[in-house]
Amino acid sequence: MVTYKNLYDNKNIEIIETKGNVKVLEYKKDLSVDSSTAINAYFASEMNVRKRQVLIELNGNAFVISAGAMQWTAGKVGMGADVKGFGDLLGKALSSKVTKESAIKPKYEGNGLLMLEPTYKHILLEEVSDWGGLVLDDGLFLACEGSVQQKVVARTNLSSAVLGKEGLFNLCLRGKGIAVLESPVPRDELVEFVLQNDEVRIDGNYAIAWSDTLDFRVEKSGKSLIGSAVLGEGLVNVYRGTGRILMAPIA
Repeated sequence: MVTYKNLYDNKNIEIIETKGNVKVLEYKKDLSVDSSTAINAYFASEMNVRKRQVLIELNGNAFVISAGAMQWTAGKVGMGADVKGFGDLLGKALSSKVTKESAIKPKYEGNGLLMLEPTYKHILLEEVSDWGGLVLDDGLFLACEGSVQQKVVARTNLSSAVLGKEGLFNLCLRGKGIAVLESPVPRDELVEFVLQNDEVRIDGNYAIAWSDTLDFRVEKSGKSLIGSAVLGEGLVNVYRGTGRILMAPIA
């Protein structure tokens, strides 16, 4: 049996979000400073630049995490590779070549605690089934429940990859379970679009996640390239159909 001191009862740590058995911990202040770094640390905290960690309470279930993201485990927690055979290994290796995700992600399961490495990025907890299929921008994936399927999806047309300044392939999460994402901005600054057989046009690489039911293309902002040039606009990212989009205010 493992008991925990100065974790749940640490006055400098606040649980800012909980979904299922996943908790997001935020450090109010960075106490590991000296006289030369104290001023920067103080103002960083005032501007919401704070260390955050993800604590996963395992109760006989499993979580797959990004390679190198584990900080510590406690209790009867085992680790293995999220690979189901040679064919799956080959597929994951090929997938890693076309996305920026690691080929093999460790899978932790059992009964106990799993703490991920601290980060200064913002943490998003999403129920994958709410999205149908959740397509992620590169670098957002941090962890997901073992019940969530990970697939690589391709753009519907080549122009959306080249002209839209996006990769040709993205990681897509499907099924039911919690996904843990690292966002460049906090949830409060994200704009969410909910589409019902409609479209959203975004001038730039601002969408960080979207439903795989949406058709993503790159099109002229006007009826012609000349008209677009006159208006001072060029090509825009267009999402059509029924689904959701999360958009950050910065690219």
